[in-house]
Amino acid sequence: MSYIEYKAVSKAFAGTPVLSDLNLAITKGEVLFMIGTSGVGKSVAIKHLIGLLRIDSGEIWFDGARVDQLPEKQLAPLRRRIGMVFQSSTLFDSMTLAENVALPLRVHHKLSHVAAIADARERLAQVYMADYADRHPAELSDGMKKRAAIARTLALGPEVVLFDEPTTGLDPVSARRIDRLIRELAEKLGVTAVVVSHDLTSITTTADRVALLYQGAVHTLATPTELAASADPIVQQFLRGRSAGPMETPGF
Repeated sequence: MSYIEYKAVSKAFAGTPVLSDLNLAITKGEVLFMIGTSGVGKSVAIKHLIGLLRIDSGEIWFDGARVDQLPEKQLAPLRRRIGMVFQSSTLFDSMTLAENVALPLRVHHKLSHVAAIADARERLAQVYMADYADRHPAELSDGMKKRAAIARTLALGPEVVLFDEPTTGLDPVSARRIDRLIRELAEKLGVTAVVVSHDLTSITTTADRVALLYQGAVHTLATPTELAASADPIVQQFLRGRSAGPMETPGF
């Protein structure tokens, strides 16, 4: 049985289709990248998984249970199992990194301040940020802030982490650190990672499988090696970065 599964999922905004009969099965423990041109529905797809958006039709399943119809009050337990790292790090500037990471522990696990800070320092160590626990976000690079945001997501011990463009805006060195961290989460902690990305280097070095979305559906599902070797013109157009041609479709 698939760990995460999208079954004929469709979504439109103001009458414009974004997802159209999307079908995708994700295996427990894998690192799966969702790729495609801007506006093809990648971020929309992962937000549906945790109820930040509601699908128009179809089904979404997680660990044997249907989750797309859960009422709001039942989404909190789901979001503890499935964490999300947003494209912007969304850290509170008035708090230190340790305090930022400790916040969900205090809110959801009702830990004391001392216990939550101690746990937060351990999470920061997992992302190689222990030495910066007492710094504020404004003192750090974008790559460091991204790692701190990942530590905060890990604080609740999620089984799945969704990454929305984790390397966008980062310098190459910081981007590769994020790539290695995603692989380590899968290999050392058994975390299933679903990564929305345009970063071809990340795709090549980090993904187990890659889902290329085109016109709101999965056009190709392959390993990075298989993707690179594909003669499919839609695949090659994306990999070579061409903007003209049939892949450039209004509304997607």
